Amino acid sequence: MPAKFFLGDIVRMKKPHPCGDDRWEVLRTGMDFRMKCLGCGRVVMLPRRKFERGVKEVIKRVIDEAGE
Repeated sequence: MPAKFFLGDIVRMKKPHPCGDDRWEVLRTGMDFRMKCLGCGRVVMLPRRKFERGVKEVIKRVIDEAGE
């Protein structure tokens, strides 16, 4: 079952951004994910498969999964 990600989630990626930060905010979900680097503010898009493989952990979850 694929992992669930929501708008506003803060995730830590396996590889850091060139600015040195590895924390990202999820701005869009779907077939592609748009995310914003919390270090420099750069916005990038990744295909879902690459995003899901690159996520190391979810730092802050906007929606509590137990309350779904």
